[in-house]
Amino acid sequence: MFFHLGIPLSAIAIRTAIVYLVILLGLRLFGKRQLGQMSTGDLVMILLIANAVQNAMVGPDVSLVGGLLAAFVLLAINFVVVRLAGSTVLGEKLLEGGPTLLAKDGRLVDQNLRREGIRPEEVATAIREHGIEDISGVRVAYLEPDGTISVIPIDAQVLRGSRRVKHVRQFRRNTG
Repeated sequence: MFFHLGIPLSAIAIRTAIVYLVILLGLRLFGKRQLGQMSTGDLVMILLIANAVQNAMVGPDVSLVGGLLAAFVLLAINFVVVRLAGSTVLGEKLLEGGPTLLAKDGRLVDQNLRREGIRPEEVATAIREHGIEDISGVRVAYLEPDGTISVIPIDAQVLRGSRRVKHVRQFRRNTG
């Protein structure tokens, strides 16, 4: 019972990889807020998704081996996706996204708030947490890829550097 497979190992591995990639894409498309500030509803959604996709991954297989293989495939594909995405600027941008402007020069950017599913009250809370009384005291506020809100006060001194920062990749040379 523990080791009798209901479907071939390769089918479990392929199905699990497909489910992982679809869920990853879905979570990425639903924005940054879910990643950084999970509400009770977000947690319930994730738990229900896990339950809903279980059969899609292992099918009729209820064996220990099938479940462990699905878990291993999830861990392995996550490791590969994170490593590949982190090794290139494009991959990192696709996986993590970039910051979204929420406020500029004392005014909210309503279009971006709607797109990200952020209420004005959430921005106001972040502004107060940064020691600023209200939106009129904000030069810019960004929703960062990790779900946090960064705020720069309107009276902050702007520092400009003279150096450009480039993404540097080091390659090992084979001295054969």
